[in-house]
Amino acid sequence: LVYGYTIGLKENWRTVETLWNTTRTWMLENPEHLPEKSFLLWPINEKSEYNMCHFWSNFEIVDLSFYRSAAYESYFQHLDRAGGFFYERWGDAPIHSIAASMLLRKDQIHWFEDIGYRHPGNAHCPNKPEMSRNCVCDQGMNIMYTNMCGRRFKEVKDITKTQALELASLPDRKKD
Repeated sequence: LVYGYTIGLKENWRTVETLWNTTRTWMLENPEHLPEKSFLLWPINEKSEYNMCHFWSNFEIVDLSFYRSAAYESYFQHLDRAGGFFYERWGDAPIHSIAASMLLRKDQIHWFEDIGYRHPGNAHCPNKPEMSRNCVCDQGMNIMYTNMCGRRFKEVKDITKTQALELASLPDRKKD
C-alpha cells in the first residue's frame, strides 16, 4: 500500500479547469519521472479527457515516501509555478489523486472498502454484511458502489508509460 482511500467522487470543474492540461505538460517535460506502468486511466479517459474523479483526502492513508519522492516533488513544484492553487483553488484531493494515478500502479492504491466513512452529503458503507454490521451507515447515502468513480476504480487497468505519454500528447479537445 502506497495510497489508500475510502471515497472517490467527481471534483467541481470550476476548481480544476487547467489542472489536467498543466499535468500533461509536466508529463511530457518529465518522462523520466513516470513509472513503467500506472493507473492513469482512472482520472482520465482514452481520449485524454479529465473525468474529474478524485480520491477524497478526508480519509487517506499514504506512505509519506511517495509525497517526498523526486517525481512528486517535481510535479508539485510544476503545479505551484503554474498558479492554479491561487487562481482556480486546486485542492489537495485532485492533486493527490492525479499524482497517485499517474505515478503508481493500481496494486499500490487501495480502496478501504471494508471501512465505513461518512462526510456530510456522502458516505461509503461496506457492502458485505460481515463488514457492515459493525457500521452505523445510511445505505441511502452510500455512493461508492453506484457512482462513476467507484465503478471506474474497479474496472480500469494499468497502462504503460508509452501509453501515458501518448495520452498526454493528444490535443486538448476542449480548445478545438
